[in-house]
Amino acid sequence: MSIELKMPALSPTMEEGTLAKWLVKVGDSVSSGDLLAEIETDKATMEFEAIDEGIVTELLVAEGTDGVKVGTVIAIIQSEDDAAPAPKAAAPVPSPTSPPTSSAAPEPESKGYGVSPATDPAPSELRLAPQKAPTSSSDRIKASPLAKRIAANEGIDLSGVTGSGPNGRIVRADIDGAASKAAAPTAAHHVPTAPSAPSPTTAATIDTDIPHEVVKLSNMRKTIARRLTESKQQVPHIYLTVDVRLDALLKLRGELNVSLENRGIKISVNDMLVKALALALVQVPKCNVSFAGDNMLQYSRADISVAVSVPTGLITPIITDAANKSLSKISTEVAELASRAKDGKLQPHEYQGGTASISNMGMMGIKQFDAVINPPQGMILAVGAGEKRPYIVDDALAIATVMNATGSFDHRAIDGADGAMLMKVFKELVEKPLGLVA
Repeated sequence: MSIELKMPALSPTMEEGTLAKWLVKVGDSVSSGDLLAEIETDKATMEFEAIDEGIVTELLVAEGTDGVKVGTVIAIIQSEDDAAPAPKAAAPVPSPTSPPTSSAAPEPESKGYGVSPATDPAPSELRLAPQKAPTSSSDRIKASPLAKRIAANEGIDLSGVTGSGPNGRIVRADIDGAASKAAAPTAAHHVPTAPSAPSPTTAATIDTDIPHEVVKLSNMRKTIARRLTESKQQVPHIYLTVDVRLDALLKLRGELNVSLENRGIKISVNDMLVKALALALVQVPKCNVSFAGDNMLQYSRADISVAVSVPTGLITPIITDAANKSLSKISTEVAELASRAKDGKLQPHEYQGGTASISNMGMMGIKQFDAVINPPQGMILAVGAGEKRPYIVDDALAIATVMNATGSFDHRAIDGADGAMLMKVFKELVEKPLGLVA
């Protein structure tokens, strides 16, 4: 019996992904729990496990293929109890430059994963490898339809490209690599040409003489670009900034870390700010909300998303119910989640959700910045660097350690007065930090 393996939904919001790497090859025997492939989602690269036993007979989607829709058949496994099926001759796929024959209907335009927007093809139409190469001017050159289209747009000769897909098939990643090698023409040899229409895989085409390389966007970076653009276009931001004195918090942190040293725990300033924001949201519940069209979600728990920079972009692991956790627990969770985030090992429930976010760039010397709200959350707190400044303390001029904190609020859901109250409560909690441990 043949078993179809389909692109899994690795998170509740996942609609498509990139088949980053096959961990098996045709002819391999697999058992339940064996790793089959690495799949790149918009937040992490996750491993896809087998749930059936059998022999891999076909890999239908090549490594590096972007935009593979959830539910698309990506491989076939044959049960080891069944006799091996006789090989089937694959129907020739018409090339972009040769007309279809009378015995085969024209192939629908490919989106890189073999599904036409207007049709729902049978599994055989989804198979990208292995199959007979098209007979055209590029005879004996095996390439995916997406790779052919990008090569045509970029003027790349496929005969000079080495394929990394199954059986030497040329995939998009190979075309991107070839394009990057040829992407730095000198001014003396540059011939201006009329700009072509952007390809379906890019938002714009830039014609430049400046030496450069083409860097393929990760799914995470694409998602960041899309979501933040939507946020700035659709969410009316209001920004509220306060100066916060840190001296008392820094003193308390030092004392706590001395007492926690034998447990191997070291609380950071950011850990304490996470707790302060969570408590402030509990005390000012009108800011612990999400705008939802004709409704508004009022959260009874403060789950704080902590912005973490990773090689492929930015991810926000969540400290759930942070208001009711000890500082040592928050510190341990932040460190563990940040480590796994940088390794791309977070599970979807660990970074999806949250009721508000905090982004701290103080460790890089940034004094003040305005952060972009991460929908559907209603606010995000941007924290700058603490620095020694002249400051009025007890009606007298003194030197104090002060930082800027800026709250970005969704003005559809949060009024300015409520946002100001949240910032006031946050400031008080930081400046009188015993409330963080009470």
